[in-house]
Amino acid sequence: MLTFEQKLAVIESFPELKRKDVSLGRINFHYDESAQDKKVVVYHLHPNGNGFVYAGSIEGYDTDERGLVNIRDFEEEALRRLIQESIQSLAPKSAAEQAVGASSKDERWMNSEGQTLSLIYEDELWYVYSGLNLESAYETYEEAVEYLKEEGFSRR
Repeated sequence: MLTFEQKLAVIESFPELKRKDVSLGRINFHYDESAQDKKVVVYHLHPNGNGFVYAGSIEGYDTDERGLVNIRDFEEEALRRLIQESIQSLAPKSAAEQAVGASSKDERWMNSEGQTLSLIYEDELWYVYSGLNLESAYETYEEAVEYLKEEGFSRR
């Protein structure tokens, strides 16, 4: 388990986050470039080591009703990965992603290195794009998901 100071150092290593001191020594970190109304990535980091990170649209985390994950017992790598995923989930779509298009059957997938792929259903096939470049095509959603997971990507 990381100390408050260690968690603070990890969080402050993300230059896109802006620190906002709140009551009782707690600290929030905002992502002002968020494409959503939601801007708080780190919520109420407390000197006792407790705190929360927003993961409302990220699969694989146990969130509360507000989409927050308690980071009290997180190790450095897990905390760093969660914050990166949170920022990516709030980030505006790139020009390439917008050019490919957006529909209810579009998904963004990201790996631990921050690389993003798009999974898009079109013309009865599932296409995996890296930016504007087509990576692969699959007949079923399950095949596409299997490929993405094998390559270390998870849905955002």
